Amino acid sequence: MSIVFTWKVRVYYEDTDAGGIVYYANYLKFFERARTEWLRSIAVNQRDLLKQHDAMFVVKNSSADYHAPARLDDVLELTLALEKLGRASITFVQQAWRGDKLLNTARVTVACVDARLRPCALPLDVAARMRAAGMPASTPAV
Repeated sequence: MSIVFTWKVRVYYEDTDAGGIVYYANYLKFFERARTEWLRSIAVNQRDLLKQHDAMFVVKNSSADYHAPARLDDVLELTLALEKLGRASITFVQQAWRGDKLLNTARVTVACVDARLRPCALPLDVAARMRAAGMPASTPAV
């Protein structure tokens, strides 16, 4: 699985607990932002996705492993790799790094749903952009 996107974020006071360590749930926020920035980088606008295709992404499942703490003022490099591109879902492996130190690894599956929150297929043009952005060769076509 190869990294297809990286994005940096600084840890602010609001991201930390009383000890100055990043509160565990905030990694999910950081990873959400990285996925949004990745979508922007492949010209997928989420408002347009809803307006033009009646489709949006919701998190279906997430799990995270915490390896080491991030602290106030750290600059984190968030990485994103596509593990699986399905007909109506995408699984990402995301990591947070401080320099060469791995801090967190998460696996996040997002589902494509319509405005009534029913599963729907990824629009073909969106799936094509995702594949072109670096899907592993073994990933099945949509």
